Amino acid sequence: MAQATRTDMPQTAQDAAELLRGCAADGIAVRIAGAGTKPWGSAGAECGVELGTGALDAIVEHNRGDLTAVVQPGMSLRELDETFAAADQMLALDPPLGEGDAATIGGLVATGDSGPLRHRYGAPRDLVLGITVALPDGSLAHAGGKVIKNVAGYDLAKLFSGSFGTLGLITEVAVRLHPRPPVQATATATTDDPGLLQRAAIGLASSSLEAQSLDVRWEAQTGTVLARFAGVAASAQAAAAERLLAELGVDAAAATEDDDALWAAQRAAQRASDGGAVVRVSGRPSALADACVAAQVAGATLVGRAALGLSWIALPAAAPGELVTAIARLRKVLAPSPCVVLDAPAYVRAHLDPWDHPEDASLVLMRRVKERFDPAHTCNPGIFVGGI
Repeated sequence: MAQATRTDMPQTAQDAAELLRGCAADGIAVRIAGAGTKPWGSAGAECGVELGTGALDAIVEHNRGDLTAVVQPGMSLRELDETFAAADQMLALDPPLGEGDAATIGGLVATGDSGPLRHRYGAPRDLVLGITVALPDGSLAHAGGKVIKNVAGYDLAKLFSGSFGTLGLITEVAVRLHPRPPVQATATATTDDPGLLQRAAIGLASSSLEAQSLDVRWEAQTGTVLARFAGVAASAQAAAAERLLAELGVDAAAATEDDDALWAAQRAAQRASDGGAVVRVSGRPSALADACVAAQVAGATLVGRAALGLSWIALPAAAPGELVTAIARLRKVLAPSPCVVLDAPAYVRAHLDPWDHPEDASLVLMRRVKERFDPAHTCNPGIFVGGI
């Protein structure tokens, strides 16, 4: 992306709305910028103004008894986690936090990013109860509420979740919190057979055991199932998972409560090393073995949410042209599962469609939504699917 001609950091939501209104009237494109931890959210067309959210970084409300909070977009997830931990609560979102653990709640909601906790608690859109957004016409729009049973206007909150800032700027989100578990324990098992890895993961997912996170990993011709359990019965459930995995034919290891490093490695593998690329594959759980084989052929590492059919394939550093060829090969082998390019050098993103999305009715609808909210194409032009 070319450097913006100026950077603005609004101090209030109304300031942000006025900035967007003025830019829309003058035909100036705006790049909405958080902490810069998600490279795929900063591509697209050249923009004249970069709108930073760093000054909108407060916890507006923390309703401990209701297990809800209202926060501004520039608040870092690390700071939120520390604040809620003091009340034995958590925001059940654990994506990679980027350099310096700088990822913000606004960037997370806008990009729909997630981590292993998605298995039990869902994506960001599932934890957003309400939202306030600054629109390019200069208005502030509110939807939803800050209590769990209030669903008025909830569709608008879902619409902005995962919209990559192409409809407007999120200025506040009301989120649902959960009790922080006192104990966590993880069962793991390994195999060198992609088909057996898939069967073991699906078998555990369909069992009566309720995992907090259920992940897989394929690296250096070895597959691993990881199942994390939480609560006072975490160790007992992990031990039961260990026994079940052994019965399913994989090499189960002893369950452990010292598991933070395991899950940090899972999150880290959702990001690329310098010169590499990450492709997110959205398929079915029954397509996991094929994705593992494709990753192995490409010399890549795969991590994923076993029960959700989501995988991140991290391709190693290579010449840009070689990465383009490798991604094209992945898409051909794994079709019809969409393969979205996340981290990648600028050359790679410029020489293929990062979104791997056909021209269909859903894309027509998304373009109509864009025209309704941002007819001047002021907000984050060109970074979303179909060039939106």
